[in-house]
Amino acid sequence: MADAPEHASLTPPPPHRPRDLTPEQLGFTRAEPVAWLSPVQLAGTGLRVALASIQGSYLDKRELQGSFPDEVDREVGPDGDCWIDFVADLGDGFEATYSIAYLLAQPQLTVGDHVLPRGRALVLGGDEVYPTPSTERYENRLIGPYRAALPSVPDGEETPRMYALPGNHDWYDGLTAFLRLFTGSRRTEIGGWHLPQNRSYFAVELPGDWWLLAVDDQASTYIDDPQLEYFQRVAAGFGPQTKVIIASSSPTWVQGADRPVVYESLDYFIRAVITPTGAAVRLMLSGDMHHYARYSGPDRELITCGGGGAYLYPTHQLPETIEVPPAPLQSTSPRETYRLASRFPGKRMSQAYAAGIFGRLPMHNPSFIGMVGAVHTAILLAVGGVITSGFGTPLQKFALVPLVILVALVMAGAYAFAHLSDSLLGRHRRRVLGLLHGGAHLGLAALGTWAWWELPLHDWPWPWSLIATLVVYGVVSGLAATALVAAYLLLAARFGVNLNELFSAQGIVDSKSFLRLRLTADGTLTVYPIGVRRTARRWRAAPEGEPHSPWIEPVDRLHAHLIEEPIVLRP
Repeated sequence: MADAPEHASLTPPPPHRPRDLTPEQLGFTRAEPVAWLSPVQLAGTGLRVALASIQGSYLDKRELQGSFPDEVDREVGPDGDCWIDFVADLGDGFEATYSIAYLLAQPQLTVGDHVLPRGRALVLGGDEVYPTPSTERYENRLIGPYRAALPSVPDGEETPRMYALPGNHDWYDGLTAFLRLFTGSRRTEIGGWHLPQNRSYFAVELPGDWWLLAVDDQASTYIDDPQLEYFQRVAAGFGPQTKVIIASSSPTWVQGADRPVVYESLDYFIRAVITPTGAAVRLMLSGDMHHYARYSGPDRELITCGGGGAYLYPTHQLPETIEVPPAPLQSTSPRETYRLASRFPGKRMSQAYAAGIFGRLPMHNPSFIGMVGAVHTAILLAVGGVITSGFGTPLQKFALVPLVILVALVMAGAYAFAHLSDSLLGRHRRRVLGLLHGGAHLGLAALGTWAWWELPLHDWPWPWSLIATLVVYGVVSGLAATALVAAYLLLAARFGVNLNELFSAQGIVDSKSFLRLRLTADGTLTVYPIGVRRTARRWRAAPEGEPHSPWIEPVDRLHAHLIEEPIVLRP
């Protein structure tokens, strides 16, 4: 479905409880997971990323936010305690996104021996929509599912609030749609959640002299002056007794092991804003990597929790220890060693997910089969043109041109595919693997051409020979080339190349996660990491439910569990 114009008004919620799951009843369309390796998606996302990289400084709207209101919110419950939920990477397919939204909206969750009430605030940690932002995509992939999960709250109950930090996918339009949704005046709520923020970054005062600072560092590049001034005004009241939670859109403490420069802006923020006050950063939160991982240090916990709905990202190749700040980075901050204390899914499960590429790649990206099949069929036809043109003739020299172009395109495409990540680590490995991948496709094309010319189908009279080539060879070569790409991804990932593509190609909707935090008046913070091994697949409308109950119920029970024992940070 085409995106609505950016000036279109947001779809109002239906005035009734939906009787079925049609878009007319729900007020939104349940989205399918993004097929990241489909040809259209590859081209569209690549173009958006390229434009964002080239024009990022021109599209950056953070400088303009200096004129926006700069209120600081305070979240404290009537008993002096406070519960906060954190979820990130959530605006993808309906099944995974709504499974997590449904659990977050429940009045309470029982996990093990713990009964955990719903947070009075929900923090969205980045990437609220995929693959690129627009009014319609926010409506279908975020607003609609979360409104359906919590249409309202019972009379007399305090309305929970929703805060949002933009991720790189929210930034692809320069933050236009994000700011319109979360800081505009046309919408002040998403279902039962109130939207209080005025900027793409925010500070929240919490019980026990805790503070949450959510930093928008725009793809880990830099932090703008109005944002620094805002946080410096907030931090003016900090002291040695103050404890800080920093939320950022990506876990640069892990990514810094590969590209140290990405941690620079966050390190500068800590040195410029927090350190002069004597306050301590006790917890850092992020999404972006679509799994749960906790690194533990002497006096700080670093948690990645990007399990809100987007495709699963692996955990089996996470480093067992990291240094923060990364060793090559020039910083006056004390360098500490952090160890990997927990991950979800576990290492063996992550490896098992990786091995599923052979089945999930073609199933999740059927048009990818057509794309690579078309390339291999074009090579076959080009070779056939060379063979039938007569060796040594001028016509053969002319027939060689499309074949040479196709060979060059295959090698260039495979080389570029190996360089999708901008990692500085393993540049030579990327070059070698990219060239080997391209060579393997040319070898497969040569084998396929030889086998086809051994069959009688190519001698059928025209147009039957062409039809047989397109239908039979196109399908078989497409499946074979897709299996080759799957084998390449599995091999390359062992060398740290195309690891993201190995999992994005599979679109795994299970092993999701979010955090529930409790802050008490005495300054104790307890983090409950909650996992969902399998998201729901079947749904039914609940037209007879209470006004505040979910519009959509899972047919099969959703089971939430503690990923690890609660993490307790004491004052």
